Amino acid sequence: MSADIRIEAGGLELATPVILASGCAGYGDEWLGLVDLDAVGAVVLKGVSLEPWPGNAPPRVAEAPAGVINAVGLENVGLGALVREKLPALGGLPCKVVANVVGRDRDEYRDVCAALAAEKRVDALELNVSCPNVGAGGMAFCADAEGLRELVRDCRDVAGKPLWVKLAPMVTDIVAVARAVLDGGADALTIANTVPAMAVDVDRRRAVLGNVYGGLSGPAVRPINLRLVHLVYEETGADIIASGGVDGWRAAAAYILAGARAVQVGTALFDNPAAPAEIAAGLKEYVEREMFDGLSFLVGKLRGDRK
Repeated sequence: MSADIRIEAGGLELATPVILASGCAGYGDEWLGLVDLDAVGAVVLKGVSLEPWPGNAPPRVAEAPAGVINAVGLENVGLGALVREKLPALGGLPCKVVANVVGRDRDEYRDVCAALAAEKRVDALELNVSCPNVGAGGMAFCADAEGLRELVRDCRDVAGKPLWVKLAPMVTDIVAVARAVLDGGADALTIANTVPAMAVDVDRRRAVLGNVYGGLSGPAVRPINLRLVHLVYEETGADIIASGGVDGWRAAAAYILAGARAVQVGTALFDNPAAPAEIAAGLKEYVEREMFDGLSFLVGKLRGDRK
C-alpha cells in the first residue's frame, strides 16, 4: 500500500506537500512538460500587483555559493492581465493554484485580494510582505508587527479564500511578527523569503546586480530558515509552509520535522526540474519505510528538547 503524503496546510487539502514557489514557478504553465505537476500539491504564482510593475534594471540574477541571488524586483503583468490571460491557461493544472499578492500600500494589497476573491481558479492567496530587493511595498511592512496585523486584517476581510503570509527571515523577532500576522487572520505562514545579499565583480569593481542588492535563495539559506520554522512552530503551533533550499526529500523532511506542513521548491527547479517529483517520491518512501501513520504524523516531531 502506497504511503499517504496528503496534507492539510493553510486551509487547503494538498495531494502532496510539495509546492512550487512564487517567482520561480512563473505564472504556472511555464513548467508544463518539464515538471511532473501530478507530484505537486500547489503552484504559487508570480507576485501580482494592481498595475504592471517593470521590475529592476538588469542584470537581475547572480550565482552564489550554494545558491542564487536575484533582484527581479517584483516585475509582473498586473492584475488585469493575470485575470484575462494567465488564469484561464491554468484550467488543466492538476494541483491547487495560489496567487501571490504584492503592493505599494495597504489599499493596493486589499484591492488585489478583493479582485482575486472572485476568481474560481485561485484557491488561496499568499501575501508577499517581505521582498528584499524593492525600494517600496512589501519590504516596508516586514518588520512592523502592528502594521502587518492591520494589513493582514484588511486582506482577510475581503479575501474569501485561505490567506498565507510570506515572512522575511531577517527581522528582530520573527515570533512577534508571526503572532501579529496570525492575529490578523492568516491561515498559514510561509517561512521565509530570500535573505538580503550582494555580489561583486572584482575585475570590473562593480556590483554584479543592476539593483546592487538582491535576495539569496537556495541551500545556503536552509539552515537559517530551518531554525525560523522550528522557532515559530514551537511558539505558535501555526500552519507553516517552509521555503528555502528545498532540493531533495531529506531537506523537505527536515522542515516537516521542524514544524512545517508543506514545503516550497524554487531555486532547485532551475538545476533539476524533476526535483518536485523526486521529493514527493522520497517522502513517500520515507513514510512507508518508517511505518509512520501518514505524513501529518511527522509535523513537528523532532526528538529531544532544545532547552
